Amino acid sequence: MLRPERMSKVSVTGSKRVIDDVVEAAYEHHSLHVTEYDERYEGFAPGESLDGAETVNERLVTVRSLESVLDVEGDEVDAARAIDDEELERELADVRERVNALNDRQDELRAEIRDREEEIDRMEPFADLDIDLDLLRGYDSLEVVVGEAKPDAVEAALADAEGIDAAEVFAGRGVVAVFAKPADGAEAGVLQDSLVGVDIALLEVPEAGASPSEYVAELEREREELRADLDEVEAELADVREEAAGFLLRAEEQLTIEAEKKEAPLSFATTENAFVAEGWIPTAAYADFEAAIADAVGDHAEVEELERASFTPDGDHHTEAVGDAGNEGGSATAGADAADASAEREPATDGGHAAHGDDDPPVVQDNGGAAGPFELLVQGFGRPKYSEFDPTLLVFLTFPLMFGFMIGDVGYGVLYAGIGAFLYNRYEGAFRELGAVAMWAGGFTILFGIYFGIDVFGYHAYQLLGLHWPVDGKGLSPADIDWALSFLVVSVLFGLAHLNVGHALSFVSNYQQHDLRHAMYEGGSWLLILNGAWVWIFSQHVSGPKPDFLFESFSILTFGAVSFGGFPVAVGYAAIAAVLAGVVLLAIGEPPELAEVLSPIVNVISYARIMAVLLAKGGMALAVNLLAFGAYIDDGGDGSFHFIFSADYLAEVQNTADYELVFAGMTTAFDPASVGLVGVVALVAGVVVAVVGHVVVLLLGVTSAGIQAVRLEYVEFFGNFYEGGGDSYLPFGYDREYTTEE
Repeated sequence: MLRPERMSKVSVTGSKRVIDDVVEAAYEHHSLHVTEYDERYEGFAPGESLDGAETVNERLVTVRSLESVLDVEGDEVDAARAIDDEELERELADVRERVNALNDRQDELRAEIRDREEEIDRMEPFADLDIDLDLLRGYDSLEVVVGEAKPDAVEAALADAEGIDAAEVFAGRGVVAVFAKPADGAEAGVLQDSLVGVDIALLEVPEAGASPSEYVAELEREREELRADLDEVEAELADVREEAAGFLLRAEEQLTIEAEKKEAPLSFATTENAFVAEGWIPTAAYADFEAAIADAVGDHAEVEELERASFTPDGDHHTEAVGDAGNEGGSATAGADAADASAEREPATDGGHAAHGDDDPPVVQDNGGAAGPFELLVQGFGRPKYSEFDPTLLVFLTFPLMFGFMIGDVGYGVLYAGIGAFLYNRYEGAFRELGAVAMWAGGFTILFGIYFGIDVFGYHAYQLLGLHWPVDGKGLSPADIDWALSFLVVSVLFGLAHLNVGHALSFVSNYQQHDLRHAMYEGGSWLLILNGAWVWIFSQHVSGPKPDFLFESFSILTFGAVSFGGFPVAVGYAAIAAVLAGVVLLAIGEPPELAEVLSPIVNVISYARIMAVLLAKGGMALAVNLLAFGAYIDDGGDGSFHFIFSADYLAEVQNTADYELVFAGMTTAFDPASVGLVGVVALVAGVVVAVVGHVVVLLLGVTSAGIQAVRLEYVEFFGNFYEGGGDSYLPFGYDREYTTEE
């Protein structure tokens, strides 16, 4: 599971007479990741689409256009069934004719509605004037101007104007109508000329004889009639959508399949009589693929395994040649046309490389079962390269563990698992995988919640059940501060183990890629520095500055079963020697990385965020319960937090000398014996605070614990051995959803 599926580079060589059958067989097998031919070989050219490709693509464009017009979704097919060409052509023509007619009518109606609305907007200024439209035009002896302007400015301009005997201004809200009688001998347009210096936007008077209000009312009636017509057209389109949605989805799928088949030769290398198709296929599927081609065309095509990709990422040696990589003339199996292909193309491999296209194998991650959904987290960083270790299994083993430890609450864990189950059962694809991840995270959150004292929404249920629990809590109360420090040590030790795995994978990868010397330089050096530094920290050498909890935590965590006082001084000296040896190896092999020589210490300390989030989330849940229900500390302040819940219990706490009240809480104001308004309000407020507060903590758990766990995976862990950037495996073929084979 730490490696992807083994891939093989294969070629299919044959006569052009059988190219259709070969394409059909390869498509149905759905396993060949086709490599694009890049015209690197003389005498070969990229192939051409098969006959009928243009017609198929035109139909496909039509179907997708109709789906867009009708807003067809992908969940509107009752059952998958076959659809033949005659049925497709007939129904497509019928649906296209109906939809085009309705769509054209819809566009016309929308345009007419838009025209009416623009005309209504244009009439608003005239409605403000409230002057009949026929009175604003058609005079022989008067000139009329209507525009948006300030009346005072217009009147001032007219007072100083020459060539006007008389004028009158009618004003609305920001609109004026000016009537003027030109003087004898004045030129036409004297009124507009006199208003040149005024800030006025002239308006054209509509060709209507009614009053503006009547004209607007008529326009609004026309608009409503047009909208009613539009509703009818849209209802007809909805009926067509209901009738044709299933057909369109089936047609799109069928035409997509046909288009892919007919355009497949564009990726092939071809001559006049022969073709060569190359690509990657899972090695385990090679025999079945070869048999499928043979069943389809017999000896008119030959399938050959050119190379079998190895997992060592060392440049030109990342593949293993299989047999005689060259195509020996197509032999009797491929006939005369295959022989033509052999004569014109170069050998299929050259030093372990394929004839054309990209040599990097696509990646098929092999993580079935429980670990499979965690590929989502790995691919969030980047799909692994074929030559890299696939860390999905390791993320599966560590991410839920970190998340569960950081939240550690039975109540929250049940909710996380429930949300995950909903996503897993309700959706497909990425949301389904995310749901599986959430269920695993929720499960570990429940387990750690039990470990932390059957913690349910921040409340230690073991107190309510009257049980003795060996773990006092998360380290939030005075009684369990030692546990908080112990969890800090746990976080550091987990980080140390996590990083050791990362550096070990780096060591193995470099050893496979190069040799032991390179592995020691690039992986072994960091292993020596990492472990040497931390063994020294946990040793008795120079023990003065080292805090006691580093050693006492082992006894606390094992309930006294293990007593650890630190590694002996001699081991400390050996650890220093290991660090120095690692530094020397690093200086010889990777001198620039000496600047990061302290990173093994810093990166491990970074895992302390696990304990920090644990205390932060636990503290938030405690604060919510404290506000809602109240709490006290027993044994004179040296004990644990206890929640109060009721008014009677609060009175008992207040009257007990050994109890220290922390906060009375909202709900404790409610006394069932004497129900009052204040008590009821306090009870309701306390419940609201508890519910809302825990919902907030639940959501912040995702953004804090989830993000911090992912960060530790991506930065501290992946940074040691993993780059990502692999190619996706896209096999030639199609997973039918709406159609079936004929």
